[in-house]
Parts: sequence; C-alpha cells; structure tokens
Amino acid sequence: MAADSDLHTADLDTILDRYARNPNALLQVLREVQELHGYIRPAAISHIGVMLGVPRARVEGVAGFYSFLHLQPHGEYRVLFSDNITDRMQGSQALMEQMCQQLWLQPGKVSEDGLVSINTTSCTGMCDQGPAMLVNGRAITRLTHQRVQEIGSLIRNRTPLSDWPEDFFRVEDNIRRKGPLLDNAIAPGDVLRAALSLSVRPELVEGHRGPTSSPRTEVGAGIVDAIKASGLRGRGGAGFPTGMKWEACRNAAGEARHVVCNADEGEPGTFKDRVLLTSCADLLFEGMTLCALATGARHGYLYLRGEYRYLLERLESALQRRRNTNLLGKNILGQPGFDFDIVIHIGAGAYICGEESALIESLEGKRGVPRNRPPFPVTHGYLQQPTAVDNVETFCSAALAMQMGAEKYRAIGTPKSSGSKLISVSGDCPRPGIYEYPFGVSVRQVLQDCGAVNTRAVQVSGPSGACVAESEFDRKLGFEDLPTAGAFMVFDDSRDLFEVARNFVHFFAHESCGFCTPCRVGTALLKKTMDKIAAGLGTQYDLAEIEHLDHVLQTSSHCGLGRTACNPVLHTLKHFRPAYENRLKSLVFSPAFDLDGALARARQMTGRDDAGAHLKAEGA
Repeated sequence: MAADSDLHTADLDTILDRYARNPNALLQVLREVQELHGYIRPAAISHIGVMLGVPRARVEGVAGFYSFLHLQPHGEYRVLFSDNITDRMQGSQALMEQMCQQLWLQPGKVSEDGLVSINTTSCTGMCDQGPAMLVNGRAITRLTHQRVQEIGSLIRNRTPLSDWPEDFFRVEDNIRRKGPLLDNAIAPGDVLRAALSLSVRPELVEGHRGPTSSPRTEVGAGIVDAIKASGLRGRGGAGFPTGMKWEACRNAAGEARHVVCNADEGEPGTFKDRVLLTSCADLLFEGMTLCALATGARHGYLYLRGEYRYLLERLESALQRRRNTNLLGKNILGQPGFDFDIVIHIGAGAYICGEESALIESLEGKRGVPRNRPPFPVTHGYLQQPTAVDNVETFCSAALAMQMGAEKYRAIGTPKSSGSKLISVSGDCPRPGIYEYPFGVSVRQVLQDCGAVNTRAVQVSGPSGACVAESEFDRKLGFEDLPTAGAFMVFDDSRDLFEVARNFVHFFAHESCGFCTPCRVGTALLKKTMDKIAAGLGTQYDLAEIEHLDHVLQTSSHCGLGRTACNPVLHTLKHFRPAYENRLKSLVFSPAFDLDGALARARQMTGRDDAGAHLKAEGA
C-alpha cells in the first residue's frame, strides 16, 4: 500500500474529470479511487471534497455507508465469503474456516503483513452455483475444499487475479426452463420500430402536461396505452401496474424526466436479473428506451449492484453497439427529437439501495437512505424530477409486451397477473437455476421441475417474503396468492427452519441502514432474541415479545426493510413452532446475558475455578 503522503492527485483528477467533477457522481468516484489504491485514504477524501465542492463530512459519510468501501487498508486481497443461507447449506462456513487456518488469520482481521483479509458478505447473487466468494470484488463460484486450498496458495504467492484460473470466475446462467421472455427472438430495434408505428387515439394526447405535443408525445401516449392494456405489473414483488407508473411520470409537471433501471437485486435467493443482464442486455436497454419514448425522458441510468461489477464491461459494450446502430443517442432511428442515452452506475454493497428512493439517493452520490413518501419518484425522483424506476425483468417484460401486442401478452398467466415470471430456484434441489413460468404456476409444480424431494418448506420471495409449508404447496405464484420478486429457496426435511429464520434475521440486522430508530433497534433486538433462543436461554416470553416487536416495526419503520424484518420468524413459528419450543427453557424468564459465563476469562487469569469463583445458581 502506498503511503498517504504518496497520493498522486493526477490520478484522482483523471477520475474526477471522467465524471465532470459532478458531486452526484461521488459514489462512483469513491469506488474508482478504491479500485486504484485498494482503499480510500484520508488525503484522497480531502482532495475529492475540494474538487467536487462538497464537505469532507459528506464524503466520509458516503464512504462509511457502503460495505464495499473502506477507509482503512483491508489487504491486497479482500476475501468475502457469501453468507446467504444457501451458501451455508453448501458448506461455506467450513470453507471459510479452512482458508482462515491456511492463512493464519481470524475472520474480520487483516493479516500482519497487510496481504489479506477474510470476512463474510451478504448474498452475492450466485445461489445456484455456490458456495461463492468475492475476491477484490470478483465473484468466484462452486467453491470446494480443493479450490479454497488453491486460492490460499495463490494469495500467499501474491499471484495477480488476472493470472488466476479462468474457471474460478466462470458464472453460468443455468437457465432450466424457458418461456416467452427467455425464448424471445426480438432483434435490437424491433420493439422501438413497433412502438413508433403505433396509431394513437387523439384523446390520449389531450391534457398532457409534459413536453409540447409532437409526434413523439403522441407515440408516447400510445405506448402507455398499450402497456396498460397488457396488464403488465412490476416484477419486483409489489406489483404496481407498469403502465400507470409510466403514465404518472409522463404527465408529471416539469420538462426533464429520467428512466432508472433497478439492477440492485440484493434479496437473498434472487439471481434472475443477473441472468437477464448476461443474456438479454439488449432487450433490457430496449425496454428502457421504450419507457423513455413513453415518458419523454432523455436520460437513463442502470444501477448495477456491486456484486455484479464483473458485468460492467460487457454491458458498456452493449450500450456502445446500440449507439453505433442509432438505437441510443440523438435522433434515435432517425426520429427528430428522440434523444435518449443510458449511463451505468455501480452500487457498493448496500441491500437497502434496492428500495427505489434509496437507490435514487445513491444515484445522487449520497448515502442510500430511503426518502419519505409521498412524494413518489414519478413526480420527485432523480434530482427531484419525474423518474420512472423499474427493475430489469419489468423493462424486459415491457419490451416483450409491446412486441407481442397487449392482447397476446395478456393471454399469458392469470387475469390479475399477466405474462410470465422468472423464478430463481436454489437450495435443496438437484437442478437449481432460472425457471420461467406463466403466472399461476403452483409451488408444487416448480418443486417437481427442479427435482426437489422430501421438501419441508419453500421460502418464496426471499427473507421478506413467505415461508410456505408442505400443506400449502398447491398455492399459486401470482399477485392473487403468492406475489414474488423471484426467489424460490427450497429446504428439505434435514434442515432446521429455526436456523434458516435466524440467518435471515441476522441479514436484516446487518443491512438496516440505521436511519430510523424502530428498524435500527428493532432488528438488533430481534437478532439478540434469536441468538438467545439458539443458546438455550429463551422462553415463551421471548416468542411473545417477537410478535410485539413485529407490531412496532410494522407501524413505525421508515421503509419496507423494517416492516418485513419479522416475517421469517413469524412464518416459521406458524408452521414449525417445535423448532423454536425445543430450544426453550421451562423458566418464565431468563436473562440474555450470562454473567457467570462472562467471568470465565477472569477465572482463567487468576487461576481460580473453585465454587467461590462462580455465581451461585438461583435456588442452589
């Protein structure tokens, strides 16, 4: 590591100039500075603050918010084992212990020679090919004891990552079942040409409050009408009608508009967007451009989660190909005034940025703290201007719906859930991967197709979703019954559902942004309660307190993270209560803090272990 006094401001200025010294690009600047130097040094913080015209406190605040940014050295090799429940089920903890022993290192520590640090991170989006890890931000999949041994040797020998075996970094799509979205044969530009040929009813343009009426605004009204007629709903889980969102953005006051793609899928067990970004990038960009045509936006942003940094160059190449073929930029497809381009922003390890308003804050170079709503992004989004935010699958589905036609698209799925859905299947099944189904498929059908046997439970839509027991396997995936963002985690009868819920609770406590007290404190209390029960110190009182805590979080949390944090516990309590009760003590109350245990170190130091050196048990 270079000394702080050796900071080369010329290198920093090159990065700053690339972003036009725009303070909204603060996160991107910090990320690139860290890639250059390994961490963000104090002198760099000062220089960045001066050049961007922002207070040093803001620079430090942003750098300290994101888990992938570091203000202190974390070694030449920063190793992060994925700590998702599916990685644990595949043996990630034993693999991490092996590497720590091999490199004589404790988790969370930096080696004395500054060579390496080892720690855990949340889900890396590789649940179908885990256990996985990140090494200096690059994903390594299908870890085994042999592979971990090889990686440890490469680190000790200071082998550059560019010289590591390519197979280590191989990420497969694992598409197991295709439907109309994954099996589409849409060529770049086809959707936009179809949209530009729309005939528009005059009444659709009347009352438009956005840019001055023109052929583009008339076509935009027709697109909105077609998307509304298709019945397309957002694929992030909440299911808000996409056409209504685009229409609200289109009709919002103001001239400037923006299109934002949320590619920050951080929900454990979800990896469908990763596959779409790899296999259907053109369809995604087509969908974003279609939205721009519908809303009158001229600026688009793809917010790519930090764990998918390895996709950046591939996505940039796809964007450049579209510019070269007049599908992005000025006068797209020769249409005067049809101007739109897309910029990629990369996240830095903050699950909360999957929430659309937190994502917008991050796009503006701030900490990813959710905003108060209303107002909503469609009227006050990026830079407080009208913004349409959808995820990767939604934009791809919008392009497909436009190409197919509303009537044909709506014929797929169910009356309230039109189209198809990508399901990310992982866990206890021989064929994990991506499955596409029309809405309305049963949980049981998905289990049969992925080869799962002796299934005890399925976690639908990640930790914030629903835990479905065997008695409910005939329930349908769709907004009428089981809405889902796409995660489908399978647990067979060998799994302890208490430990599954406990892992999810730890995830929520770790990922809380800390902005609001109910979530910050509530998730910590929930974590401590689950740990207390795991240690055999829990009582029926603790189970009742969890339900009370859920009420507090539901009614007072600032965003959805806090409001859903208790879901894993409540759902597993409902279906698998013995998994909790078998760990409880028969006492009415038991303190979470073991005072006698805390004195063990003192007894060791004094060499005493007689009865007088112990606290007497009550009633003894």
